[in-house]
Amino acid sequence: MIIIMKNGASGEALAEVEKKIVELGYQPHVIHGETRNVIGAVGDERGKEKLQSIQSMPGVERVVPILKPYKLASREVQPQPSEIEIVPGLAIGGKEFIVVGGPCAVESREQICQTAVEIKKSGARLLRGGAFKPRTSPYSFQGMEEEGLKLLAEARELTGLPIVTEVVNPRDVELVAEYADVMQVGARNTQNFALLKMLGQLDKPILLKRGMATTIQEFLMSAEYILSEGNRRVILCERGIRTFETATRNTLDISAVPVLKQLTHLPVMIDPSHATGHAHLVAPMCYAAAAAGADGLLVEVHPCPEEAASDGPQSLRPKDFQQMMDKLRAFVTVADREMAG
Repeated sequence: MIIIMKNGASGEALAEVEKKIVELGYQPHVIHGETRNVIGAVGDERGKEKLQSIQSMPGVERVVPILKPYKLASREVQPQPSEIEIVPGLAIGGKEFIVVGGPCAVESREQICQTAVEIKKSGARLLRGGAFKPRTSPYSFQGMEEEGLKLLAEARELTGLPIVTEVVNPRDVELVAEYADVMQVGARNTQNFALLKMLGQLDKPILLKRGMATTIQEFLMSAEYILSEGNRRVILCERGIRTFETATRNTLDISAVPVLKQLTHLPVMIDPSHATGHAHLVAPMCYAAAAAGADGLLVEVHPCPEEAASDGPQSLRPKDFQQMMDKLRAFVTVADREMAG
């Protein structure tokens, strides 16, 4: 249910409504608006009729059912788009179109620091790099783990770029949180609900990737797991889904951007690298993502892709990343967004 407070309702009235929601066995989630506040009451659907009694409380305008199964992620609860602050002065979901760049995996100090310097010059606003790598084969490179996190922190110190890195195992959440500015949930963990619930208890942005065979509704329900634990700082990322097509690594569902924009207030990014699997296809999909209304991109960049420990074929060289960024600005402008630099 959504409890819509009257314009100018007092803080005391709001607190009483929150208290009543808890007494009825639900969790209150307050969304502060410019003119009025809205409270989402989340819990067992079977007893939602009890919440109708709140209609008569002081300061309450009306009580409205939430029709979508994903409550806190829906536009019904929050009609306006969310802006997720990464660090002061940098947010995803606002006017600025945000590009995240970096290698699939951290391999050495030289590799990650060189990449960070290059992508910053090109206009990237965050650095990505995997320290823990879930791979299809158990014999593939699995990442440098904590040593990789330390190298990411060095690259951040060198360039000032906040870092995005993946957490794979619930037992590593606290460790990764010590280093990361944004915690990434990869496609293989989209429905790892134990992990999602732990991330929901952090006060840190979560970049949630869509699973390879996850529907839009399932994707939003995964976001709901994080939101329902109290963490409102969720960013969605479309990275391609598995279809019968073999010409690309996955099939980029570019239509997911406007669909998600209609259904949810959460920001939406695109990962064209994992979606296509081929470096020469990355730039066109970057332009398409901007035109479709995405809030940003997650692009793999490596100084020497032929020597990459993972995902070399889909990684751009720094000079190619620079060229893509130069051309991308025109698409971003047409989409009525802005880019730094």
